[in-house]
Amino acid sequence: MSVVEPTEPAVNRLTQRFSDLKAAGRTALIPYLTAGDPQPAATPGFMHALVEAGADVIELGVPFTDPMADGPVIQAACERALAHNTSLRDVLSMVARFREDDATTPVVLMGYYNPIDRMGLDDFAARAAESGVDGVLIVDLTAEEAPEVVPSLTAANLSPVCLIAPTTGEARIKMICENAGGYIYYVSFKGVTGSASLDTDALAGQIAPIRRASKLPVGVGFGVRTPANAADVSDVADGVVVGSVLVGQIAEHLDDEAGARRALSRTLGDMRAAIDVRDDKRKVKQTEKGEHA
Repeated sequence: MSVVEPTEPAVNRLTQRFSDLKAAGRTALIPYLTAGDPQPAATPGFMHALVEAGADVIELGVPFTDPMADGPVIQAACERALAHNTSLRDVLSMVARFREDDATTPVVLMGYYNPIDRMGLDDFAARAAESGVDGVLIVDLTAEEAPEVVPSLTAANLSPVCLIAPTTGEARIKMICENAGGYIYYVSFKGVTGSASLDTDALAGQIAPIRRASKLPVGVGFGVRTPANAADVSDVADGVVVGSVLVGQIAEHLDDEAGARRALSRTLGDMRAAIDVRDDKRKVKQTEKGEHA
């Protein structure tokens, strides 16, 4: 009688990508798009354009009627997507179409719990994994509720990405990190997406409690608008999350899909170049330190 050896669980693309980036001394560039904006058929093409421009991970927003953390730019994108009745099932279909030509770039769904609850948590987790999703960031999932949700995600090999805000105390940071996976998304300032300005000088101190609580990579978002912003964030974070400025590019090219792709590629490409320059400088300094140690 032959013995069937147990198979190893598949390596999560998100975990693998951050591991590879760390080994290479590179900072992850994580663009965000609202799925279905300005119409569903455009989204997979936009995702491919971002990958070609240097994206390491893609956050794909699930349109929702009552967002809490989204500023006016992303709210308007959700309204455009919902005008086409873009549903959670549609978003999963977009990821599946993206996977037809890209089997390696991690995709994280970002949204609210209500659409997941309506589909059914276990059904959602299974469908998401089958479609090629790697992580899920549920904006309104509290630390207290996470233990009821996270096991269904991890059972499907989906990383439960979590948000941490500047107002989060250290005890609660530890509580959030206990149920986190993939990476921690640190919100760089109080407010909604696309508002205020980024204080990169204060970021290292703000991230320090997260570093003490978790070994997961830390991505920083909210307020990254320029290549200089992106490069500065890369000095203290493992990932740079870019959202509103990209969604704004789509809003400026609603009737020109090719033009929107070019704008997305140009904007993200400039950020990629700025981050790469900063990453290279840090590697040179580390090498010099090693030589003089």
